[in-house]
Amino acid sequence: MQVAALDEFGGPEVITPRMLPVPQIADDEILLKVWTAGVGVWDALRRQGMLVPEGASFPLVPGTDAAGTVAAVGGKVTGLTVGDVVYVSDSMVPKGGFYAEYAATNAQYVAKLPAGVPVEHAGAMPTDALTALSGLDALALPAGAWLLIFGASGGQGHLAVQLAKRQNLNVVAVASGTEGVALVTRLGADVSLDGHGDLDDVLARIREVAPNGVDGLLAMAGGATLDRLAEAVRDGGTLAYPNGVQPQPSERPGMTTQAYDGESNPGQLRRLNELIEAGPFQVHVAEKFPLGRAAEAHRRLQTSYPGKLLLTVR
Repeated sequence: MQVAALDEFGGPEVITPRMLPVPQIADDEILLKVWTAGVGVWDALRRQGMLVPEGASFPLVPGTDAAGTVAAVGGKVTGLTVGDVVYVSDSMVPKGGFYAEYAATNAQYVAKLPAGVPVEHAGAMPTDALTALSGLDALALPAGAWLLIFGASGGQGHLAVQLAKRQNLNVVAVASGTEGVALVTRLGADVSLDGHGDLDDVLARIREVAPNGVDGLLAMAGGATLDRLAEAVRDGGTLAYPNGVQPQPSERPGMTTQAYDGESNPGQLRRLNELIEAGPFQVHVAEKFPLGRAAEAHRRLQTSYPGKLLLTVR
């Protein structure tokens, strides 16, 4: 099978096309025929020698999320059959990740693709969507609460906007530039603001809709802009951020800060599907790359873009 793999850790140039054997599956695994695979920051970290699964060896195939069809099913797997269209978020993959035509993955990380999400885009969704869901869980806001999302037009952020609206939250989305603002507006944000603009104006607009402050802040990035936006959180409110955000958000009296990780398990996958199926759901793909140009996709990771990057395998 064709893959994109690396024989050493380093920059994007270490990822090269090659041929490797199709992996054999265990009783609790499925063999995924990959259609599309997401390209995320965690893939870059693995390429650099971090977040490497125990038992993995060179040549190392990156990729933690994908969508495709079930090509084979292990003897102990239930609920999945050959031919099912599915998506996967699996950060372990010791037999190789999803930058490949086929990949073996534990069935507990696999879910059938819900209606409304095309398989052509779904590979970019799983890890970011599950992480966004964990962020909303960390905040645990009641329906009708005001949520501020910083980095709302990014890979995790634009999915968080949609999941938050399905939980009946009022969403203030701070996005990147006019293109980002247009994206989050289209996805249903109640208020869409440009984080590249005057922050005094941004904060004033937030106070107009939430005079007492927002109830929670979901931060997809750190830095001085986030520190200013945290002024909009009411006393007793919470700022939640995914582990890995740098610099880590500053704490202040009266506001709780909480880090979180995405979770891939049958319960979370089921919850995610229920939320997705509640209405139209969009996975915004900024750019697609064929499998043979995975190194180029990793170089694109280092730039700014709305939504997600995607490898098209089939």
